[in-house]
Formats: sequence, C-alpha cells, structure tokens
Amino acid sequence: MRLNRRRADEMREVFIERRAQQYPAGSALIEVGNTKVLCAATIEDRVPHFLKGTGTGWLNAEYSMLPGAAAERIPRERSNKLSGRTMEIQRLIGRALRAVTDLTAIGERTITVDCDVLQADGGTRTASITGAFVALVEACETIYQVGGTFPVTDFVAAISAGIDKDGDKLLDLCYAEDSAAEADCNVVMTGAGELVEVQITAEHKTFTRAQLNELLDMASCGIAELISLQKDALGRELVWRVGRVG
Repeated sequence: MRLNRRRADEMREVFIERRAQQYPAGSALIEVGNTKVLCAATIEDRVPHFLKGTGTGWLNAEYSMLPGAAAERIPRERSNKLSGRTMEIQRLIGRALRAVTDLTAIGERTITVDCDVLQADGGTRTASITGAFVALVEACETIYQVGGTFPVTDFVAAISAGIDKDGDKLLDLCYAEDSAAEADCNVVMTGAGELVEVQITAEHKTFTRAQLNELLDMASCGIAELISLQKDALGRELVWRVGRVG
C-alpha cells in the first residue's frame, strides 16, 4: 500500500466540474486528490500577426501557481519574468491541446486557456491538461456552426507515473511520492491511444526500456479512465461533437 493506501496502479479520486466560471467561453475545475486547478478558455476575434489573412486560428495556454497553492506562499510571477518551470508547463499544455484541435475550424480567432493552480499536491501539469480539455470543448461549442467541422478532433488527457526506491511502478504520483521517486514520467495521450508527449527523467537511478514500457502501459490505462471522466463531465450534448465533421 502507498502513503494514501492506494494500489500501485490506482489513481487518486478525480472530480471535474464544468462551468466553474461565468464569463469565459468554457471553464472547468478539476480536482485530482488534493491538487485543484481552475481552467478557463477564452476566445478572441484576433490572431497573431503571422496568421492574419490565412483563415487559420491559434491556441495558447498560460499556467500559474496561486500564492496560496502550497504550504509556503508562492510569489506571483510577472508575465515578463516567468520561471523556466512555468514556461515549460504552459508550452506543454498548449502543445497537448493543439494536438487535438483543428485550427482552421476555429477561423481567425485565438483561444487562450488559463490554468491556475489553486492547490498543489503533485501532478499540476497533468491535471491542467485534463481539465483544460473540458474547458476547450465547452468553448468551441460557442463558435461551432451546425454542418461544419467541430474544432476538437479527439480527446486528450495526461497523467504521471513513476518508479519508487523499491523499484515499484506507481500511477498518479502525489507530491511526497514524486519528490522521492527514482524516476518520474508525465504522459499525454489522445483518445485514439496516440502519444502527444512523454516526459521522463531518472532522478536518482537509471531505468530500463522494459520499465519505461510498463510505465506507459500503466499511464495508458489511467488516461482511459480520465477520458471517461471527461466524457461524464461534458455530457452527451458535447461528447458527440468531438471529432464531428458535418
């Protein structure tokens, strides 16, 4: 048994609440164990200068840890002085969402997805991707024209996995497990089972190809569960839109 009495391949409890905010085109609050992230998708009728006149839109993401998200206060970051970690995570979120977004289908618009960590206990980047997807689908519904192409082509979710000091493979690491892991991994995968990104690092001890394959298999099962929860949160009226053409 792990610190919180989970099995090695068992995720923390996950809750996803749609329409968590009134004003964004799409929003969701995701809770993964003690980690809580508020995700909001805003649509603007403009694009970066290099896309003007192309008929193609853009999607980017911003990520932040609120001052009270951890045991010690986290200083607010200025937009022009983001830490390397923050820049890495928001680029990861953007890449993950663009992997399942048809940018031509949104027209010359920009979708910005904001992920604000309200409380952190490991897995904030993976929770952000999973919750941001729900906000993105909700937002795209506001610009979808019946008979056209729905901008979101497939589901996408993310989860962590790792190897502890005893060599055991663990799914969905909390902070205490992540900070002590021999190797930790973040996996982003689509509903079709295709990989968007795999981030894995040996912290204290190297790992084998066979161990990596085991982590990917474990993560794949976890992501399938997360996608099922995304579908529950979206409801029948939005699930059928994803991947729809015409």
